Amino acid sequence: MTAETLQTVKDVRRAAMDLLARREHGFKELARKLSSRFPPELVTEALTRLREERLQSDDRFVESYVYSRTQRGYGPVRIKSELFQKGVDRDLVSQYLVEQDEHWTELVKEIKEKKFGKSKPENVKERARQTRFLAQRGFSMGQICLALSR
Repeated sequence: MTAETLQTVKDVRRAAMDLLARREHGFKELARKLSSRFPPELVTEALTRLREERLQSDDRFVESYVYSRTQRGYGPVRIKSELFQKGVDRDLVSQYLVEQDEHWTELVKEIKEKKFGKSKPENVKERARQTRFLAQRGFSMGQICLALSR
C-alpha cells in the first residue's frame, strides 16, 4: 500500500466514525453513504475493520432502530420494510422484531386513541379512514382490527 492509499483508508475510517458518532448505522447503509465519496474497495476494507473492532454492529443498529421507530409510533410492518430497504439481513430483523408480540397490540391501541379517541368508528367511512392511517403507520390488519374493535 502506498502512503496515498493509507491516507485514503484513514479518510474512509474517519468519515465512517463521524457517521457512527451521530447514530448507529448498518454495514450496507454505511457502505452506500461512503461509496459516493470513496472507492468501494477502500470502503469495504475500512468498514470490515470497524466491524471487527466492534465499532460498527448491525445488531446494535437494528436494536436502536426498532426502539427509535417504536417510540415514534410505527408498527412492525413498516419498521421491517425500512430495515430491508437499509440492507439488513432477514434473520437479524426477525430476531429483534416479533410481529405477534402483544406490545404491538398495545401500541396500535395507544396510537388509535391518541389520534381518534377511545370510541369505536361510527361508520364505514370513518373505520376505513382509521384503518388507512394505522396501516400507513405500519400495523398489520389483525392488529388494526383489534384496536378498532375496542
